[in-house]
Amino acid sequence: MPEEKPFYRRIRSFVRREGRLTKGQQRALEELWPRFGVDFTPQLLDLDDLFGRQAPRILEIGFGNGGALAQLAQQHPENDYFGIEVHRPGVGNLLLHVEQDQLSNVRVSQHDAVEVLEQQIPDNSLDALYLLFPDPWHKKKHHKRRIVQSAFVEMVRARLKSGGVFHMATDWEDYAEHMQEVMREFPGFDNTAGEGKFSPRPDYRPQTKFEQRGQKLGHGVWDLIYRKKG
Repeated sequence: MPEEKPFYRRIRSFVRREGRLTKGQQRALEELWPRFGVDFTPQLLDLDDLFGRQAPRILEIGFGNGGALAQLAQQHPENDYFGIEVHRPGVGNLLLHVEQDQLSNVRVSQHDAVEVLEQQIPDNSLDALYLLFPDPWHKKKHHKRRIVQSAFVEMVRARLKSGGVFHMATDWEDYAEHMQEVMREFPGFDNTAGEGKFSPRPDYRPQTKFEQRGQKLGHGVWDLIYRKKG
């Protein structure tokens, strides 16, 4: 009999906090999910079939309440946006924006982003991946829970097209430095701001209410934008 390998449970980078759904969010989940929602199955998606066209594809991990992602989709109808968020109220809120703004270029997943990226997103299929304000897990003993780790970045690199953009942002300077440290391990990416530097907020990234509130309190924000080499 072959020796059984021990099972290791992957450390998750999020805690599922369900929160209370509004009536509107609940309705949106019930009525709009069949059209715009993407159920998790461990098989690759055909993104052209999913969106019904060929277009630049941008995936955002952890879109929060969905307002910024909806704004991007409205301002850039030439792009397709695939948003992943584990919290149902945020998913329901994004679907309300999709309905209100009559957006056809948004699809939504409510599942663990690492599993979606690993099992559903094909290699060389994304023009950009946004990871904006992920949970910083600021206590040192929790740093292992941060989503930005070597294995995750390698997965991102594989899913991006040549020249594709990996854009991270955080309001925790310690996490920003951690992100830079992890990215230094990957010569397949260029820091668009220059080695060891942070990028100014690009025009395409809307400021969230959370970010605006933090800046009023004197909190900094660090954007890191890397481009996959050909």
